[in-house]
Amino acid sequence: MGLNFNIAIDGHSSCGKSTIAKSIAEQYGMRYIDTGAMYRAVTLFFMRNDVIINKVINNNDILFSLQNMSIDFKFNLETKKSEMFLNNENVEDFIRGIEVSENVSIVAQIKEVRDKLIGLQRDIGKEKNVVMDGRDIGTKVFPNAKLKLFITASAEIRAERRCKELIDKGDNVSFEDVLANINKRDKHDTNRVINPLLKADDAILIDNTELSIKDQNLLIHNLIKAKLSK
Repeated sequence: MGLNFNIAIDGHSSCGKSTIAKSIAEQYGMRYIDTGAMYRAVTLFFMRNDVIINKVINNNDILFSLQNMSIDFKFNLETKKSEMFLNNENVEDFIRGIEVSENVSIVAQIKEVRDKLIGLQRDIGKEKNVVMDGRDIGTKVFPNAKLKLFITASAEIRAERRCKELIDKGDNVSFEDVLANINKRDKHDTNRVINPLLKADDAILIDNTELSIKDQNLLIHNLIKAKLSK
């Protein structure tokens, strides 16, 4: 059906923002943009090109690297999912690994990176009918979005979900390492100087620590219906 407005979804890492956004996009015929994947793609490029080594950024190479990097989403007809392409290479699997997770919050603090990606994200949203998830969508990217959601859950529950996801993919990870990574990312996201993770004043808070996916989807569906009725 499509909607004549955008939906902004923010929240902590591994709280299911992408799953929520994909569900909304599928149900309402919206375009889904995973901004976290965009930051992960930049992180992967930086790692591959020694812009970041041992979690230390080479500031002299940032602008040059950004100028020589292209990121795009392409729809996979077989899987029915959008996949991240970095310089025309499908990197969907590479950007989800623990090594990228350990570096992405550092990269996301870089002003030049955020300026580039926020510009791309705003351009995508100009035609409306976009559901976008990230850390600063409701506060910086789509401050006028008709519906804003802020998703959270306890760090332990998020670590359990993330750990299962990684193990199911074949990664050898421990719950303790994943929990430590999530706590570190939360600290980076909420304390960074540039566009920290904040709940927009008009965003609706959803804590899904004890919510089933079915109950969460029903809650969000009713919120969308309320907006449509107006």
